[in-house]
Amino acid sequence: MSEPPSEAPLGALPPGPPPRVVETLDLDSLEPEVVHRLLLHLVDDGLGMPVRLPILVARGRREGPTVGITAALHGNELNGIPVIHRLFRRLDPSQLRGTLVGVVAVNVPGLLLHQRKFPSGIDLNHRFPGRADGRSADVYVYRVLHRIVKPLDVLVDLHTASVGRVNSLYIRADMTDPRTARMAYLCRPEIIVHNPPADMTLRGAAAELGIASITVEIGNPGRYQRDYIRRTRLGVRAILGDLGLLPKRPLKPGPDPMLCSSSRWLYTDRGGLLVVDPQLCDVVKKGECLATMRDAFGDVVCTYPSPEDGVIIGRSIDPVARTGARIVHLGTLAPQPNEFLAREILESST
Repeated sequence: MSEPPSEAPLGALPPGPPPRVVETLDLDSLEPEVVHRLLLHLVDDGLGMPVRLPILVARGRREGPTVGITAALHGNELNGIPVIHRLFRRLDPSQLRGTLVGVVAVNVPGLLLHQRKFPSGIDLNHRFPGRADGRSADVYVYRVLHRIVKPLDVLVDLHTASVGRVNSLYIRADMTDPRTARMAYLCRPEIIVHNPPADMTLRGAAAELGIASITVEIGNPGRYQRDYIRRTRLGVRAILGDLGLLPKRPLKPGPDPMLCSSSRWLYTDRGGLLVVDPQLCDVVKKGECLATMRDAFGDVVCTYPSPEDGVIIGRSIDPVARTGARIVHLGTLAPQPNEFLAREILESST
């Protein structure tokens, strides 16, 4: 599979009030039928300067669910940002039933440093629900959860692969929950991985609050990828239509996502120069060669066969591999009857 091209420049968002600094996200106080640009003061940096999260909010005059979309919880995972921009750019707030919240960048300090983690070196997606009186990263995620996420009914958390790896367009969702299973299929990704909400993740913390949540992995870090951005925007738009926030649109027919009952990363047991053979979304057989390791002289020192039949969800693209380096993210394909559920959901959404 070839890498999707870079995204074109953005157009303007719908007219609305100028950006406004707020200390709390009081959704009920916002004027309906306009797009609000908010800067939420979350914490302070080491000089006492405010760290503010950019948030777009649109409220309808009619009652409906409150849906949140979060991007850049890891600071170098950027594809989710234009998904939010383009969704709001095409939004007619007068048609909205309910409230739409787009958190353009959750990890603002990491984004400004062009790095995945928080400045303290902590992965924020392993710190939820955080603590009100803890370390800087714990306070940060606690306030994100309680000041932004807690009022939501639905959450779509947008991510990408990390440095040195690439991802397909795939979704992690609890497929035993009809709400999140429906959201996952409506997004029409390449792959869906059944994954109950993990402890200490944003999705897991939201689920603990009763918020229907999915994680969308949109390709690769540090760039905009046009096709994946477009497909994700259309998928999120389909969720909004299904929830009644926006008028429902017919979904275009296409291949059903491949459904995985589980997945795991495979790792090297020695170091060297690694070449991974299969491409994203390739279906592999047990025993098929996944990667070849060479030493500094170019001699093959080992190969890595697939331990089972599966599909390639993500893969390493960094040839320099220490012992314990990632090779591929291998998904275990679910039984065939699950495909019926996909068609049933899509037929009921047209």
